[in-house]
Amino acid sequence: MQDRARATRRVLLESAAHLFVERGYAGTSVNDISDHSGKTSGAIYFHYSSKEKLALAVVREQFASWPQLAATYAAPGIPPLEKLVALSFHVAQSLSEDVVARAGARLWAERRAIGAPVPTPFGGWALACARLLAQARTRGELADGVEPSAAAVALVCGFYGHCALTDEMPGKWGWTERLDQWWRMALTSLQAEPDAAGLLARAHALIPAQPDASRAGRAAT
Repeated sequence: MQDRARATRRVLLESAAHLFVERGYAGTSVNDISDHSGKTSGAIYFHYSSKEKLALAVVREQFASWPQLAATYAAPGIPPLEKLVALSFHVAQSLSEDVVARAGARLWAERRAIGAPVPTPFGGWALACARLLAQARTRGELADGVEPSAAAVALVCGFYGHCALTDEMPGKWGWTERLDQWWRMALTSLQAEPDAAGLLARAHALIPAQPDASRAGRAAT
């Protein structure tokens, strides 16, 4: 693909993401995306053929970025529970601050309004989580009675529900504080020798800093 075509596709995808976040799938039209992006409707149909295809491209873009996040914590020597917690904060940060990730999450929630199967990351998340929990059990770091596969499903459900509902909950806490509190409760049950505060501190130290300009640019609506 030529650089110009690639740049146009990116502009269209990010413009659509902004509008899907603000208005949802049903509330966004191809004309709206055209107006927001400064590109013609013909350009949209040339690159994506329909609003549905553009929405699916936004969701795929969101989910495609998450294996790259996981790779950040692939270095040997990092305890598996610390990897799991650090990755959860990295994904939550993306869902909170990255417009494409936010749009992908909203589109997945509205998937029944889209006339095509919407990809989902949750099976992959559960498998990755189960592997880390199994590694923690091998290291003697997992509490007795915690079965990795079942616990992984519970953690994925709880984590995604937390991300989806945090902004709707009363109080002044942001997503970081609420996720900290959620992990404090979860780790009390998961760790063989509970030390949630210590593990959270070490996990936070693993998360790479995000450039302010880049993050602000992607989060702006």
